[in-house]
Amino acid sequence: MQVSIETLGTLGRKLTVSVPADQLETTIRQRLNELSRTVRLKGFRPGKVPGKVIEQRYGAQVRNEAVGELIQRSFSQAVQQENLRPAVQPAIETTGQPEDGEFKYTATFEVMPEIGKIDVSALKITRPVAEVADADIDRMIETLRQQRRTWEDVQRAAAMGDLVMFESVTTTDAGRIPAEGVDRSGTILGSGGILIELENQLVGLSPGDERELDVTFPADYRNAALAGRAVKIAVKIVRVSEARLPELDGAFFSAFGIENGDLEQFRDEVRSNLARELKGALMMRLKNDVVNKLLDAHKDLELPSRMIEAEARGLAQQAAEQARQRGQNVPEQISVEPFLAPARQRVAAAVLLGELARQNDIRLDTGRLQEMMQLIASTYEEPEQVIELYRRDPQLLDGLRSRVVEDQVIDWIADHADASTTMLSFEEVMQPGAAA
Repeated sequence: MQVSIETLGTLGRKLTVSVPADQLETTIRQRLNELSRTVRLKGFRPGKVPGKVIEQRYGAQVRNEAVGELIQRSFSQAVQQENLRPAVQPAIETTGQPEDGEFKYTATFEVMPEIGKIDVSALKITRPVAEVADADIDRMIETLRQQRRTWEDVQRAAAMGDLVMFESVTTTDAGRIPAEGVDRSGTILGSGGILIELENQLVGLSPGDERELDVTFPADYRNAALAGRAVKIAVKIVRVSEARLPELDGAFFSAFGIENGDLEQFRDEVRSNLARELKGALMMRLKNDVVNKLLDAHKDLELPSRMIEAEARGLAQQAAEQARQRGQNVPEQISVEPFLAPARQRVAAAVLLGELARQNDIRLDTGRLQEMMQLIASTYEEPEQVIELYRRDPQLLDGLRSRVVEDQVIDWIADHADASTTMLSFEEVMQPGAAA
């Protein structure tokens, strides 16, 4: 095999590879001969199909497969021989036919940047630390009870926390909303499910009460016909219901898979779940800090353009899918331009973390991989099926492996950087700003 290399800019490379043609032709003959022994064609006995028939039926397919495999194998050998690290799959150009006893093709691609030794000792990193407290468990149990509350109609004035069903007609200087009939709505008072000013004025009204309320909608209100307007809303209270929370008993515990358990066992299970969530959130905060500091230290890093473009296309597709799920109209062709900057950040982070793993021989911790898989699976009703899905899907498992190695690199950086710790509450970690 002969290889010549051409440099295209800083990261671009073009390899011209020549392989003896007999390697290709020998592979093709061997496969055609194998087909003649195994293929079954109507009108011919097994193993007796003439070579010309095999050539006519399968020759083009066999040649294409052989060419593809030869290119893949020889390209891998060529980049290893030339000590290159391709960043993306190459663009291949070839006639597909031997010439002058050789099979030749060109491969154009970008290589990973030469970064040099990465020193993280000067990076100032803050490692967040937090624990699950009894109060956090109490709040979570109360949240679980709220999620499973029932509603009981009452004949009294509505109070905060009650579910209120009402009919309404809104009058503006532009007319009546709705044009005919009434709107029927419901809200839990204090939840912010509707305009707060309107919710507050429903407090104290009983079933059957009718009132005309003065309400001013904010300028950025989602309904343009009401945005920024001072209106009158005629309301009639149809029903007031108060919440009934489930008791902390065996029936409640069994709904969460705790059979024949007591309150302490249930609290232990809640603590374990919160601890798993907290661990993931702490890692995410640490990762964001480490990556930002690492990117700031390598602002001028040149990156493979095709990696950035591919990442931007992926981000654009994700955004489009999320918009469709919200019922928004999405054009068939989505511009990737708005996604290029975040794509570059993501690619730069992946390149730097990957290089640190390579330079410091950080390899996958299989125990940590299993722990991560168990954590993800625990959020589903049937975790065993989720684990089996990962084990059967190589692409899914590879993505998880990459994520775990990245987390290992983040921990390594934090251990070798100028790091300090800060103690946070569970709420501060899980809901930034909640404790402010």
